[in-house]
Amino acid sequence: MSFTGKYELQSQENFEPFMKALGLPEDQIQKGKDIKSISEIVQDGKKFKVTVTTGTKVMKNEFTIGEESELEMLNGEKVKAVVQMEGDNKLVTQLKGMKSVTELNGDTITHVSAEEPWLE
Repeated sequence: MSFTGKYELQSQENFEPFMKALGLPEDQIQKGKDIKSISEIVQDGKKFKVTVTTGTKVMKNEFTIGEESELEMLNGEKVKAVVQMEGDNKLVTQLKGMKSVTELNGDTITHVSAEEPWLE
């Protein structure tokens, strides 16, 4: 399954605790929690270009599955992380002691975040 396409985020689980753990201020978290983002993904084998538009904020990240990349966070901070693929429809990233899973189902994307204390 190819991730290439344009998607509106359908749901995001654990958004507030995930953003707090990443260090976003409370006012930004409250503003961002109800905004539906649009993700545009271009996949070329293991290489990905992802553009996420949330309101007026546009984030662009490029990464290769299994290789360390520098990823921009919602607060503009850049962090090094490795994105892995699970199955053919999930992208899994572990950063700052958190696990982020982006799942593609047909033409919708869901985002689930969870704390993973054993990573710290």
